[in-house]
Amino acid sequence: MAKLRKWLFAGLLVIVPFAITIWLLEWMLSTLDKTLLILPVAWHPDKLIGFHIPGFGLLLALAILLLVGAAASNFLGRQLMIWGHVILNRIPVVRSIYSSVKQVSDTLFADGGSAFRTAVLVQWPRADVWTIAFVTGTPGGDVANHLKGDYLSVYVPTTPNPTGGYFVMLKKSDCIELNMSVDEALKYIVSMGVVSPTMLAPLLPK
Repeated sequence: MAKLRKWLFAGLLVIVPFAITIWLLEWMLSTLDKTLLILPVAWHPDKLIGFHIPGFGLLLALAILLLVGAAASNFLGRQLMIWGHVILNRIPVVRSIYSSVKQVSDTLFADGGSAFRTAVLVQWPRADVWTIAFVTGTPGGDVANHLKGDYLSVYVPTTPNPTGGYFVMLKKSDCIELNMSVDEALKYIVSMGVVSPTMLAPLLPK
């Protein structure tokens, strides 16, 4: 019985990671195939070729993104983007939505952006309870007028689903910058601490 139990657990250690990885990839591909928001419905692969090929919609969407990105990187493309930006900013209701979304996307995806580039250790949700958060910037607008001293805007993700979380503003002195990449920090969060990062700065100040 001991040997059977050993073989059972050994089999689980091999099969479970593969099974979960395949399931997650299948779920991601099927979800992206169904939510190709950048493509008109008439251009969806199912409509074009008459049958469904898993993952083909994702590849087509990536190809379109690369083509648009390449076009937007040259002079003519930049001018078209500027004209489109001006037109959208003159349409009531649309301008408020577009400007807000564009500011967020510029912050997240710009090469020089600082959002989600740094993992920090913070006390959350109370003192002496520590968790990992990501720096998204610094407080702005009227909020900054009410905060005395240096503050950081941070995103505190939940575990094991980091897409949900809390946006909080903390004193810079209360945020300990960690010597780990964002990928390592995310693995640590998603695994609920099971997968330890390869390198960590001192967790607590001495």
